[in-house]
Amino acid sequence: MSNTENLQPAYLPATAAPSALRSGTKAAVNGFLTHVLPPLLVIGVLLLIWQLLGSRPGAALPSPSKVVQDTWELIVHPFYDNGGNDVGLAWQLLASLKRVAYGYSLAVVAGVGLGVLVGQSTWALRGLDPVFQVLRTVPPLAWLPISLAGFRDGHPSAIFVIFITSIWPIIINTSIGIRNIPEDYRNVAKVIRLNGIEYFAKIMLPAAAPFIFSGLRIGIGLSWLAIIAAEMLIGGVGIGFFIWDAWNSSRISDIILALFYVGLIGFMLDRAVGWIGDKVTRGTSAS
Repeated sequence: MSNTENLQPAYLPATAAPSALRSGTKAAVNGFLTHVLPPLLVIGVLLLIWQLLGSRPGAALPSPSKVVQDTWELIVHPFYDNGGNDVGLAWQLLASLKRVAYGYSLAVVAGVGLGVLVGQSTWALRGLDPVFQVLRTVPPLAWLPISLAGFRDGHPSAIFVIFITSIWPIIINTSIGIRNIPEDYRNVAKVIRLNGIEYFAKIMLPAAAPFIFSGLRIGIGLSWLAIIAAEMLIGGVGIGFFIWDAWNSSRISDIILALFYVGLIGFMLDRAVGWIGDKVTRGTSAS
């Protein structure tokens, strides 16, 4: 009897392990078929069509195989540095990301602050909202001459263009989130006598977080879009200038490779902000 009791627990993991392995394998296969296979098939079809069109005599754009052949050195040596602007694509992307980090961070701080002000105060809404609605329609590159005249340097000018481009969706979405806080939440805050800081931290931000992160996702996309356009004009190290320089040198394959990296980085930035928003809002932010 004692031996049976000692042996019985030893058999439980042995029977549970195959079941857990099968369920894990099934989940992995289902995840691959649902999330990985469809985009792979679509990308494969698009690459095949592009290969067929680009391989024709007199084609205006190179085929994918030709792009890889022409840019192989850029692909395998992304961190080379020959001085000046002659650096690898990794350094070009990092320079652009650094400018985006500065401009976007400033836009987040200012945008959330102004959004809270406009959402809380009717007077601020009436006074500032028309100004915001007018300024947000100005194209990003239209701000570049003004910023160059004011800062007299390309680096802060690019950061300002990022800031002024990405701040508007953050302000608008934050203010909408603040105005849509349920009245019950406000009444509870009055009943338990929360002060201004406690109300802001415990009621206002959590309730408006889904709207705020929706604005942040739009803002990060606009930031990345703006820096590429701005760098084409300000020069220096950056993926935007790399694309413009490649165009002036008729290196079409280099442009296509750079555009691939730009799209990939933009996708990753959007997913990163979306992932943070999902964690903060516990799945209630826009996906």
